[in-house]
Amino acid sequence: MLQLKYVRYYEVAPTKVVRSDASVFTYGSEESLEPGLVVTVPVGNKNLVGVIMKSVDKPAYTVKPILSIVTSTPLPPSLIATASWMSQYYHTHLAFVWQTLLPSGITKKRRQTTDAPMHHQRERTKKVFTPDQKHAIDTIDTMSDGTALLHGVTGAGKTLVYIESARRVIAKGSSVIILVPEIALTSQLVAEFAQHFPNIITTHSHQTEAERHKAWQQALTANTPQVVIGPRSALFLPLANLGLIVIDECHEPSFKQEQSPRYSALRTASVLARYARAKVILGSATPSVADYFLAKHSGRPIISLPTPARKNTLPPTIHLIDMTKRTNFTRHPFLSDSLLDTLERTFSTGHQALIFHNRRGTASTTLCTNCGWHATCPRCFVPFTLHADQHRLQCHICGSEARIPTSCPSCHAADIIHKGIGTKKIEEALRSRFPDNTIMRFDADSSADETVDKNYTKLYDGDIDIIIGTQVIAKGLDLPHLRTVGVIQADAGLSLPDFGAPERTFQLLSQVIGRVGRSHHKTDVVIQSYQPNDPTILDGVSQNYAEFYTRTLTERKHAGFPPFCYLLKATCVYKTERAAISNAKKVAYTLKNHAGSSVQVLGPTPAFYERVRDTYRWQLVVKSPRRQELIDLLAYIPQTHWQTELDPTSLL
Repeated sequence: MLQLKYVRYYEVAPTKVVRSDASVFTYGSEESLEPGLVVTVPVGNKNLVGVIMKSVDKPAYTVKPILSIVTSTPLPPSLIATASWMSQYYHTHLAFVWQTLLPSGITKKRRQTTDAPMHHQRERTKKVFTPDQKHAIDTIDTMSDGTALLHGVTGAGKTLVYIESARRVIAKGSSVIILVPEIALTSQLVAEFAQHFPNIITTHSHQTEAERHKAWQQALTANTPQVVIGPRSALFLPLANLGLIVIDECHEPSFKQEQSPRYSALRTASVLARYARAKVILGSATPSVADYFLAKHSGRPIISLPTPARKNTLPPTIHLIDMTKRTNFTRHPFLSDSLLDTLERTFSTGHQALIFHNRRGTASTTLCTNCGWHATCPRCFVPFTLHADQHRLQCHICGSEARIPTSCPSCHAADIIHKGIGTKKIEEALRSRFPDNTIMRFDADSSADETVDKNYTKLYDGDIDIIIGTQVIAKGLDLPHLRTVGVIQADAGLSLPDFGAPERTFQLLSQVIGRVGRSHHKTDVVIQSYQPNDPTILDGVSQNYAEFYTRTLTERKHAGFPPFCYLLKATCVYKTERAAISNAKKVAYTLKNHAGSSVQVLGPTPAFYERVRDTYRWQLVVKSPRRQELIDLLAYIPQTHWQTELDPTSLL
């Protein structure tokens, strides 16, 4: 009997879905193997990569053999436990979790690179910490394993706290993971950490498959403590002895993955740390209301850095401009007199300015003033955005393009106008006003050579006079030559029909103001808004987190939104509107029949983007004080035509 040659039996989780109702299968091996090894196994007539989850007793049925071992070093037990937790918590097949955790091309043979030996670099001058920083470092050093929230104003020197905390953890022989929200911020952090730690592993999606695989292998086989820096996916580098995870700018939505498994890096990091007996630092000047509430009510440390780290720091002079009063705009339609005066002063002294607006393109609406016709995407029914530099209209949902009409296709009049403000329109206006200054725009339309990451040195050295951009420039940048920040329309995202809209507006405003007021230099912030007296705008302008937190918590408790309940968003996608509505009604009826008394099923309603790429989308929102009730209801939502998301950060 073939079965007799096996001495051990193992449950292996393949990285492809074999059966929707099973994620592990039993295989035999002639030798003793460790859980966590990546192996190849036969499935039907294919060979698949899989991970050994655990050893099991000899089964009653005949099993196939483990064919080969891909990695001679097993994955850390904490990572295996976290993978199982992610599958259960996010209600996702384990195969999808392993696809996320393992690098692509894992079976390919790469040329070996030798690790540089670990040397601690002694700094010539001893770092002098502020009393607040010293208190923060000591609190992190002495606290029990688990999470701490580091709530520090912009410019409070959170990075120094991360570096010193990492140094202490590495001195004890453990490794450190530093997560950043944007690849754009990686180079800045790597530059600072490289002064203290010689061997840093960076990993991000701009690297080639081979580079990411090598970084993963380096982490797996390292026998000295490592520092890993990267965005969300860097959390899963297989470090044998993990001691600390730092999540910088932890309020950023990019820490939530939008594809399956739709995990939150914050939640997953706390679970990984629990299994690894490690610590987590969540750092932000504007932590999410839900995270702050959770830290407060779970008794975890909230460490405050209430003042800027640099001595004699001058707060910026803030000018709040009412956009409804045209007397504020006598020289330009959307650049206020105050903003133009401030920019002229800044450039006369040879300094730098940053202009923030969270809309890309040139103009958001193209219309005929004669009959009211609008240029809309025929697939998504949303207004086309004008991109004047490329002389085209583009849909920002599906990417389809159209020519700019010279006459109205409906009434044939030549009265076509373009309304709205985008970053390209701002760039155009500033180029004509300041032709002798170097201007650079950073947004999703920028080419690969025009990213913040690629131009960080130029930005830091002050070679770029005017920085224009969307939220990529609003956070994390510390630019010594920057003296002025202008916000074109602070309330642009405030009226979106989403419970998180005020919070995102407050965070972006606080963060962009925090780019200045970090030294003894005099700086200015000019904020333009159609709603200058809105409490969210006023709190953002004054960076008053406490006031914003208290008010938002009261509003969310009253309306029943996180952190006072859990959410499930279910969206159906159909070719016709009738099919979308009737199926959404059917599922809503089923959910209401099976839901407990504490569960609320809202909808169906059209999704925020009802039409996307020739399809119709309708959605349901389900609320419950118990998350398990939402997981139980997932069984009644069809697998086809439906997309579900637990704990959505936005309902748009």
